[in-house]
Amino acid sequence: MRYKILIVDDEPDVVELVEYNLKNAGFDVIKSADGNEALKKIQNENPDLILLDIMLPNIDGFEICKILKRNPDTSAIPIIMLTAKAAEVDKIVGFELGADDYITKPFSPRELVLRVKTLLKRIKGNDELSTIIQSGALRIDTARFEVTVKGKKIELTATEFKLLLTLASRPGRVQTREQLLQEVWEYNPSVDTRTVDTHIRRLREKLGQAADYIETIRGFGYKFSEKQ
Repeated sequence: MRYKILIVDDEPDVVELVEYNLKNAGFDVIKSADGNEALKKIQNENPDLILLDIMLPNIDGFEICKILKRNPDTSAIPIIMLTAKAAEVDKIVGFELGADDYITKPFSPRELVLRVKTLLKRIKGNDELSTIIQSGALRIDTARFEVTVKGKKIELTATEFKLLLTLASRPGRVQTREQLLQEVWEYNPSVDTRTVDTHIRRLREKLGQAADYIETIRGFGYKFSEKQ
């Protein structure tokens, strides 16, 4: 299966470099140079992953990310923020809005392709394996990439889903932040362990009544507790 990647960036040199390397890696590529056009292409093309710059004409990358993650039809599309902004606050904002990863320009084309492959493997790689994890009101269906609480579907990003699944598949076992970074992100990213805390907070907010299943172990990390 050939995955379709949307590059949203208004710098022609960057787009050319990314497109060349992604095509060489076996991906189909579509491109957009501004926010409005990007939203239209996402609706029409249904990409498997989006490489999204922050500084864009018309609508910036943060706003696009917010729009996509609030829409049930697009909330599951993984997003890698691709930007020249290296400030920690920009990374945190991106993750708060639901971005799955973050690459700062200038970047290594090899690293970018690896990040894309890793994220797609994490999301698409186990579609054929149907596993249901049920704990009280919380139900996780790995084949359908679906989480429900008391029968109500909860919209999660790819990273939030993998984070919940990692914890829920090891009930009662404490997972350190470093372990979660390695397991969920599958490499050592260039962000600190606060990334885990940010995603846990968002995940709890979305789980609502089931938030208490994720227990904080002070000084260590988190665990999935079946006691409600």
